[in-house]
Amino acid sequence: MGKKTENQWPLQFEVIEEIKQVGRWSAPSWRIGDVHLYESKTQAAQSNGILFERDLEIFLDERTDYRFNLSSQDPKLFFAFENDNDVLIPVMITASQSLIGQYMDGDYVVLSIGMPLPVQAWLEAFIGKNGELIEVRRKKRKGAGRASEQLPK
Repeated sequence: MGKKTENQWPLQFEVIEEIKQVGRWSAPSWRIGDVHLYESKTQAAQSNGILFERDLEIFLDERTDYRFNLSSQDPKLFFAFENDNDVLIPVMITASQSLIGQYMDGDYVVLSIGMPLPVQAWLEAFIGKNGELIEVRRKKRKGAGRASEQLPK
């Protein structure tokens, strides 16, 4: 696992499996347990938890998403996992709601936690250093498009 940089932060996190009873059926359900933000000795997972290490990586073109998340009532970190026969395999960690949204429709398990304050400060510093990303849409020139084409006389 690497060191924390301006755009990458190694995280150690625990995934806890719980069996939910729905009527006669039982199904696995998961939640994020402890999250360790700093390079530290491996912590022991809770008895029903699995410990993973992955990097939270942030990108310049997602600054608008980060600002939106940080401005919300309860900023979140999102985790996407592949579900292989009820064994979760981490795919990514992100602070971007639109990026995690791409994993919501597929065969992925998406979990979230409240974003730890040090991560919020790190994201704020990243946005502060690189500036807010403002998406500018150019106006089409007047008369552009088929509907307004002039027919030859």
